Formats: sequence, C-alpha cells, structure tokens
Amino acid sequence: MAGPELVIANAGLVTPVGLSLKETAASARARVARLREIDWRDRRFEPFIVGTVPDDGLPELAAPLAELPLQTREARMLRLAHAALEEALAPVAEAFAARKERVPLFLGLPEHHTTQPIDAKRFLARLDQQCPDTIDLGASMAAPRGRAAGLLALRHAEQVLAEGKHRHVLIGGVDSLVDLYVLGSLDLEQRIRGETVSDGFTPSEGAAMLLLTTADEARSERTLPALARVLGAARGQEPGHLYAEEPYRGEGLAAAFAQLFAQAPPPQPVATVYCSFNGERYWAREFGVARIRQSAAFDPDAVMEHPAEVFGDLGAAHGPALLALAAHALREGYRRAPCLVYASSDHADRAAALLARAA
Repeated sequence: MAGPELVIANAGLVTPVGLSLKETAASARARVARLREIDWRDRRFEPFIVGTVPDDGLPELAAPLAELPLQTREARMLRLAHAALEEALAPVAEAFAARKERVPLFLGLPEHHTTQPIDAKRFLARLDQQCPDTIDLGASMAAPRGRAAGLLALRHAEQVLAEGKHRHVLIGGVDSLVDLYVLGSLDLEQRIRGETVSDGFTPSEGAAMLLLTTADEARSERTLPALARVLGAARGQEPGHLYAEEPYRGEGLAAAFAQLFAQAPPPQPVATVYCSFNGERYWAREFGVARIRQSAAFDPDAVMEHPAEVFGDLGAAHGPALLALAAHALREGYRRAPCLVYASSDHADRAAALLARAA
C-alpha cells in the first residue's frame, strides 16, 4: 500500500456459530454449522433455512433507542454491531476512555433492502447512541454496498491514518438477511437454497469489526499484539454483476487481483484464500476467471476457505468477517501466509486484500 503499513490490531466477530472471533474461528475450522428452519415459509410453503445469532448473546437495545419506532431489522443490526464493537475494542477500552479517544468507523451496510432502506447516516448516529463514547461520529462513514464494503474501506482507513489525526480506525460490516421482505424478494429470484433450489445460498446475519492502526503505532503501544499485517488492498467493478443487463465476463474481480498483486507483490505465492463463496455457482466462475489470469501469484496447493458453509451468507458483514477470520488464522498459525481475502457484492463492487503474519 502507498501509505503507512496497516496492522489489524484486534477484531470482533458475531455470527450464528460464535459470539466472538475465537468461537467463530473454531467453529469454521471444525466445519460446525448452525443453520436452522424458521417459521417463515418460502413460495412453495417450505420453511426457510437460515443462520441466526442467539438473541440472549447480544446486548440489549439502548433505552433511548428502545423508545423509537425502529424497523426490527435495524434494531437487530444495532445489537449485532454493538457486540462486535465491544470485542474489537475490549483490549484498549480503558486506555481509550482515559485519553477520551474516539475512533472513526467505516461501516458496510446491506445492499438488499427491506420495505424501507436503512439510512446510513442515521444508522451511524443510532449506533453512537447504542455504544456511547466509542466512535468518532463526525469522522465516520457508512455505505450500503454489501459483502465487499468492509474491504473497500481499507484504502480509506490507510489515508486517514496517514494524515495522523487518528491513531486507530475501525472498519466493519453488519447485516441481517433474516428479514421477511428480504427473504421473500430473494426467494422470488430463486436465490435461496432449498428443496428445489440447489444453486442458492443460506441467508444469515452477523457483524464484524476490525481495529486498524499503523505498524509503527502497534510497535509503540506494545499492549495490543497485532493479528496480521495488511500488505495491500484493491478494488474492482463488475459490469456483468448479478443484477446487470451486461453479460458477465469476470472483469471486476480479475481487475482487483491484478491491481493488488501489482501494488503489493506477494513475498511468496498466495498460500491461503478466504473467499465470499456462498453456494451460488456464479461466484466460483468469477474466481476461476480471476485466478487463471493471475495464476503465477498462487501456490498450486493454496487452501480455499469459504466459511459461509457453516454460518451462511452474512451480507454486508461477510467481507470484514473473512478478514477477521484470516487474521486470526495467521496469528494462531493454522493457515499459511500470504493470505488473500476477497469479497464480491451482489452488485458491482469487488474488493481484495493481502495479509501477512504480524512481525
């Protein structure tokens, strides 16, 4: 990356298979799935199979917000985001409070909307109410850009840290596809896996937050052992995305990989890939195009990790969740570096990052 080297200092992750990064990573590694039938039914009157986070594992909605007429989905997302933020900031919460440090948050939000789209600016303001004295609201941003949104924020985080106004930055994503309108819409598109749809995915929910800083700052703090280093990040746009009229050619992800490897050549061939495969064949074809065009950058025995098989599709939380899981795997030594993490949104956005072990 052109600016200071980024370090993933810590991360928080809440999914149907774990209420923390450590729990989710253990479940994903052991391939322990937690997907279940719910009372809502699809167009063939079969129960939807989804991934849900246990309600009793989440913080309660803050009192001022509980009095508002919030959408059920938005209230759920606020609680999910709160849990992930708490974990990501736990090691530094006291130090930040002592020096009154608030952290900018660059947050990915859903690209699939319910009856009323979630307003990004208002969601951040409500998250600030849910988690008071945590985020720098004026310096934070949110974007409804799906799976890739959290990874797209890496370049912006780098710029903010390079300016020196902030010592730390948060990136993340939160989503719940377990919404009756969203499920109904996706079901009509025949995208939800079920008895009659094999080329589909399992809708889910979750939140992921990553605390970023510079390598120099991480070394000076010493109280926060880094999970991984970010060697580079890149983005692409796919003209032939799922909802486009243009034909699919796989240009977006291929361009992101080409840009990433040009700007941050892997020190060794890529040994591990964390990908946003969710069960739909489209995504495997996309990766096939990108890998063929950049075949020299990959170890022939590279391991592919696609944890949606255990916790479903996390929507806008998916990209940051992959980044957190990859960083944890490198830190604990059960996956090889360098590690490529990428996520593709249902619309045009594609994003990729390259991780290495922390120094």
